[in-house]
Amino acid sequence: MSHNILKGKKGIIFGALNEQSIAWKAAVKAVEEGAEIVLTNTAMAVRLGTIKELAQQCNAPLIEADATSVADLENLTDKAMEHFGGKFDFVLHAVGMSPNIRKGKPYTDVNYDFFFKTLDISALSFHKLLQTLYKKDAVNEGGSIVALTYIAGDRAMLGYGDMADAKAMLQSVTRNFGLIMGRERKVRVNTISQSPTATTAGSGIAGMSRMLEFTDKISPIGNADAEDCADYITMLFSDYTRKVTMQNLYNDGGFSAILPFCTEE
Repeated sequence: MSHNILKGKKGIIFGALNEQSIAWKAAVKAVEEGAEIVLTNTAMAVRLGTIKELAQQCNAPLIEADATSVADLENLTDKAMEHFGGKFDFVLHAVGMSPNIRKGKPYTDVNYDFFFKTLDISALSFHKLLQTLYKKDAVNEGGSIVALTYIAGDRAMLGYGDMADAKAMLQSVTRNFGLIMGRERKVRVNTISQSPTATTAGSGIAGMSRMLEFTDKISPIGNADAEDCADYITMLFSDYTRKVTMQNLYNDGGFSAILPFCTEE
């Protein structure tokens, strides 16, 4: 049921690939709540995924952009402002990938060229995005920028590899750029630390199915799924969270707040 909490707002959604994607569900939810959006992903993702169908469903332009390319981000921002007729109100950064994980390289034997790509795609891309938005003064006062992270950015977790380092960097960028965006532009910047989620990207992590089972069992109210995350993202885009910024916000059924042995089993 729609409450129109994003009525009149406009924004960009990065990272939708297919119906499993959190970004896909966030895009649908934002439009249902009254927003107008622009969709973006890499040219390869556009070819391999089904984001064109989402663009039709949401009546949204699809602008190809590599989030690691400043030139692409500048072009995306310019075209979005042209489409919207000015500044916009929200951005979702749902971008992350580790070549080391995809190639099955353990943390003790990473390929450093791959490691640099992990950091660039999964963390520096957020800095590049924020810097582009800042320089172009593209986001309205009271706007909201959200990125997706995971608890492995805060705590050691086997199997998450160099993505854990990237998530820690992502969260640092959120705090440091969030301070500037807040003071100078009154724009919010936050991350959501989501439960393990059965997306196309998440499936590449070793032992993902076991992790899903474990965290769902341990979490007091169970794992948050992609729909739950979309709802949370929508709330962060809205004016109901206008004083929330520079935070890493857990959406994980309580998993992050307990010790695994604090259960009845």
